[in-house]
Amino acid sequence: MRLRSKFAVKCAKATSSLIKKLNRGSGVTLPGYVARLIDPNILKELSGQVRKKTIVTMGTNGKTTTNAILCKALEHEGQKVIINRTGANMLNGIISAFVLATDKHGNLDADYACIEVDEIASVGVLPKLEPDCALLTNISRDQLDRFGEVDITYNKLMTAVTSVPKTTLIINCDDILSYSLAQESKNAFVTYGISEQIFDDVSRSEIRESIFCRKCGKKLEYEFFHYGQLGMYHCPNCGWNRPNPEYTAEHVIRKEELYSFDMDGIHFDPEIRTPYNIYNTLAAYAALRTLGAGYAGFKAMIEAFDYGNNRESIFNINGTRVQLHLAKNPIGFQQKVSHVLRDPNPKDIIIQINDTYQDGEDVSWLWDVDFQYLAESNARKIITAGTRKYDMALRLKYEDVPCESTDNLRASVMECVKQGTKNLYVIVNYSGLYQTNHMLTELESKGGTDE
Repeated sequence: MRLRSKFAVKCAKATSSLIKKLNRGSGVTLPGYVARLIDPNILKELSGQVRKKTIVTMGTNGKTTTNAILCKALEHEGQKVIINRTGANMLNGIISAFVLATDKHGNLDADYACIEVDEIASVGVLPKLEPDCALLTNISRDQLDRFGEVDITYNKLMTAVTSVPKTTLIINCDDILSYSLAQESKNAFVTYGISEQIFDDVSRSEIRESIFCRKCGKKLEYEFFHYGQLGMYHCPNCGWNRPNPEYTAEHVIRKEELYSFDMDGIHFDPEIRTPYNIYNTLAAYAALRTLGAGYAGFKAMIEAFDYGNNRESIFNINGTRVQLHLAKNPIGFQQKVSHVLRDPNPKDIIIQINDTYQDGEDVSWLWDVDFQYLAESNARKIITAGTRKYDMALRLKYEDVPCESTDNLRASVMECVKQGTKNLYVIVNYSGLYQTNHMLTELESKGGTDE
């Protein structure tokens, strides 16, 4: 390693230690910034030390869970893996993941790297990593003030993948945008998809980013939608259509909240409560088979895997079952609404919406979610919270869904625990996730007492 790179690593590690000592955060982003200031080529230097393969995971929804599955599968086989586990998926966070994994000499001991990459950041990250595989979960609308319309994201991803022509793409062919990108990029690609209808009417909704042929511009015909623009499609004009995926999940069954399915001739009974996690599992498996590692013990690993990933956590607070869910964009929120509706029991619902830079300061995307279904959710009470609690309340009012607003999330949780249905759903966007998770963990440990 070059002397400059070693100095960059030492300074970055010192920065991380100082941040933690001062209790100013987790120290997983600023160290990367410091390292990059000292050595602009630090990421290329460190990623070159990975002995076997590097895989990146991108996409609007599902990349954190998919990346975690990849890492766990490889570790299950005894491989040493670098991962940006906290989801710090911009350039500085990714550099930090590599820097903080080095030994005292600034060297890495890693067989694989599993790196989650923000779609907008991908243009600057992929040429430095030169990954062996790039997995793309889906492309849909996200934070409007960061990503703009979906074509901007599509173009950024196209620029990124064409900058690494030797990288094999792992593509969700149910998504016309992802499949079109793979075909146009000229990169080698492998497809995965689900050929049976496993999503309900609430999941499917009417959120469609693109339902026109990418070849001739005519409107596509769908045999069915999964959600968004994902589904079984073909063009009646030029014949462009969804291919038969190389990897698929089939015989999907939901029983007592959990989904089971077959994949590659193997039956799986994982702890999956939401059908989109079948996609995440399938995506990871397709990538591992393409890499040639991590799939031999996949069944045992995935059936013990925790899909919560701090984004879908279940707590028991004084006899109340509390589910915490992250929802950050229209498609993702629609899946959470569907999940709530699949539970026929009486319930309480708290929705916290913030508008920090992390969340996206533009919350107009709330109007793209079909919240009218919550009128049929058998909810005793729906409460809105967060800096945009009144925007959320207004959105519900337009659907004639009664709700109330709170300035004190903790007090509202306690009210639901003490006087509610014993079945509470808490849905938050990014900036509220860590604090809410911490609060619910604390309340669970105290047995529901707030003393």
